[in-house]
Amino acid sequence: MHHKKISGIYAITPNKNLDLNIVEQAIVTHKISLLQYRHKTTDASIKLNEAKQLQQLCLRHNTLFIINDDINLAQKIGADGVHLGKNDAPILTAREQLGDKAIIGVSCYNDIKLAKIAQNNGANYVAFGALFTSLTKPNAPRCSLDVVTQAKQILTIPVVGIGGINLDNQQQAFDAGCDGVAMINALFQSTD
Repeated sequence: MHHKKISGIYAITPNKNLDLNIVEQAIVTHKISLLQYRHKTTDASIKLNEAKQLQQLCLRHNTLFIINDDINLAQKIGADGVHLGKNDAPILTAREQLGDKAIIGVSCYNDIKLAKIAQNNGANYVAFGALFTSLTKPNAPRCSLDVVTQAKQILTIPVVGIGGINLDNQQQAFDAGCDGVAMINALFQSTD
C-alpha cells in the first residue's frame, strides 16, 4: 500500500492558476511525497491541462498525485487518487470508478465518527482540521489536537492534519499523532 507515502508534508496547490515552478520548488525543497491538486475553477479544460502538467511533475519526483473532489478527472488522467469532502461523492462511488489501487482520502473535520465510517468504507487516509487558524478557510471549524490523538488510537489508516499548519507549528501536529500535515500557504506564499 501507499501508506508510507502518506507522511511528512502533504502539499495542496493554491486555488489559483498554476505556477509549476513554485510547485516543483516546494516538492524538491520539502521532499513532498503527496500532492493534491485543488483548483476551484469551473473551466474543465484548465483543470485537465493543469492536472496533466502536475501529474508529469509528480511522476518525475516520485510524488503521489491526488485530485480534489473530481473523480471523473482523476479517472480520466489516471491520477493516484482523489480527496473527498463532506459534500462530495461517497467513497464507494469513488472506489468503484477508480479501482482498488486508488488512494481515497476523506475530510473528517473534527468528527471521529465520520473517520471511522470512512475507514470502514475503504478510505486510505482521513484528514482532520482545521488544527490551527487557516488562511485558506478562515471560518473552518477548529479541530483540537486531542481529537487527532484520540483518532490515532482508534483508526488503522493514516491521519493527515490540515488547516493553518506551517513549518513552525507542524511539529505540534506530528506530536499529536498526525502521519502527514497538509500545507498550502506555508509552501506557496507567493507575492501576489
